Amino acid sequence: MPPDVRPPLFTFKLSPNKCPHALWGQSIREDDVGKGTNKQILLAETPKGKLSPSNFSSHEGQIPTAKDGEVLLKIKLISLDAANRAWMQGATYRSAVEAGTVMAGGAIAEVVESKASGFAVGDLVFADTGWQEYAALPAKQVQKMQKMDPLSHLLSVYGIAGLTAYHGLLDVGKPKAGDTVVVSAAAGSVGTIVGQIAKLKGCTVIGIAGGDEKCAMLKSDLGFDHAINYKKEPVGKALRAVTPKGIDVYFDNVGGDILEAVLFGMNNKGRIACCGAVSQYDGEAPAHGPRGIPGLIVVKRLTMQGFIVTDFIDQQEKALSDLQAWVKSGQIKVREDILDGLDNTPQALIGLLAGENIGKRMVRVS
Repeated sequence: MPPDVRPPLFTFKLSPNKCPHALWGQSIREDDVGKGTNKQILLAETPKGKLSPSNFSSHEGQIPTAKDGEVLLKIKLISLDAANRAWMQGATYRSAVEAGTVMAGGAIAEVVESKASGFAVGDLVFADTGWQEYAALPAKQVQKMQKMDPLSHLLSVYGIAGLTAYHGLLDVGKPKAGDTVVVSAAAGSVGTIVGQIAKLKGCTVIGIAGGDEKCAMLKSDLGFDHAINYKKEPVGKALRAVTPKGIDVYFDNVGGDILEAVLFGMNNKGRIACCGAVSQYDGEAPAHGPRGIPGLIVVKRLTMQGFIVTDFIDQQEKALSDLQAWVKSGQIKVREDILDGLDNTPQALIGLLAGENIGKRMVRVS
């Protein structure tokens, strides 16, 4: 063997479920670990209005090395969510993202170096890696994942989006057969799945989305009974036309004026699952909150509950089993929106906040 050719220390083998985007088979030599560049996207400054590319900057650092108890990860797919924008404004269920630091975000990644028991090179994991090509993290912050084709399903239907839809609808909204269920941001990563689960449970489903293309897709592809284009018609009037018996369950992803419109159509003892408030994440805060709070909640004896997916961690196994069965049987169709290249991540998030995506948006890094 020539002296300048070194054998690979690690070789990643293809999983039985071969994924064309997973890039298994790459090799990393022992003395390459800790060398080379690690491209990162930083939050350059905290946005004061609508998010723009100028709020981000690109930086190249050195590929880190794993310390004892850590794993070095190569990022494959970065999850984009409206919540990314909320993290820039202050602490929520997680600490705020500070200006000058790597933008936070969950990702599917591959272990390329391990100094932690229970993790081996080639393992597939989910972690809050941030927007970068490599990350070294304590093993306790990393969740091992099953390899599958397509890999992207681990971020969509079998990831936070699918689990949020499942638990938010079934455990918070608690629909019964014959109920009328309304979903806002219905063409997004969570909404597309919420509506399909509601149909599986025997409900009449109305989706609210922005654009004729999205509304047509909800009805023709995903089986929604009705779809309302909030950009084209008054939501309250449109809801009254398609919910003659009122609304039993509302899955709220947006807050704001749409929440207000739905409140007036809720039936007595209706349930509202508060998942997000994307209408208030990007730009100036609204001048006032939705009317009808708390008045309509009291008069109609409504249950309005906020939640995050980790509230139901002890029920995750059953949720994943159900979701996998529904996808396999074709009862749930998965919609994904995948962009390529770490450099495109800021614009991909800006586009998501503007409603460009249909289904789960993510960025393929490697």
